[in-house]
Amino acid sequence: MSGIHPQGPRLSPAARRCARRATLSFALLAALAGCRAPAPHATAPEHAQTPPPAARPPEDGSYDWHALVVAPFGSVLKGIPLTLHEVLLFRDAARGPAAADDAECYASDTAAPRFVGRTPDEYLLCFKEDRLARIQASVRLKKADAPEVFAAACAVWLKNAARTTGAAAPSTTTPAAGAPPTEVQNTAVQGADTCKGRDGAIRFSAGLGEEAGRAEIPRAETPPAETSPTETTLSIILDSIP
Repeated sequence: MSGIHPQGPRLSPAARRCARRATLSFALLAALAGCRAPAPHATAPEHAQTPPPAARPPEDGSYDWHALVVAPFGSVLKGIPLTLHEVLLFRDAARGPAAADDAECYASDTAAPRFVGRTPDEYLLCFKEDRLARIQASVRLKKADAPEVFAAACAVWLKNAARTTGAAAPSTTTPAAGAPPTEVQNTAVQGADTCKGRDGAIRFSAGLGEEAGRAEIPRAETPPAETSPTETTLSIILDSIP
């Protein structure tokens, strides 16, 4: 006896088509949902912060020659706050005769005050009639850096001189030979390798080059070690104005 299998209600062709479309739409929606799974949340990149500009380094006080004046001009030897020893001086005879220099000069037993960011190779305090009358110093610079260092230092010196003395704008030429002392003292001179002027009662004269100042001012008997071909010398002379 054959079993009788109950059958559900028969659907019309139109209903079957609707059912198939519904099933297909459901399958498509499921597939799309799987494809459009939410992407992992992207962490927003941190905002790159522009670093603040490097702080401008403080002005190097050693570019001001006043750092070399460890005691007022006119001070007696025992009033100098350094341990000193006397040195003998010589002049370069090949550069012609020079007036006799009766100053007694001393060098420091300890490190000299820094000058243009360096320790001077030569630092002398010279006395006349037992009173401080002249200071001279020199440093060695790399030739590649020397013009920039010299120009920066000269700018500081002339700025200070103008503020202290009310000097006129610097001249780019050396005062004429034989000019009256007052004219020389009050005229600032600035050049590629020369810087002269007056700051109050002190006259400064600086030069860039191995022979700077040698014809005018005697040097220590034992000169500094020979400058290498890649170096040059910056020398400065400070003296009080009578």
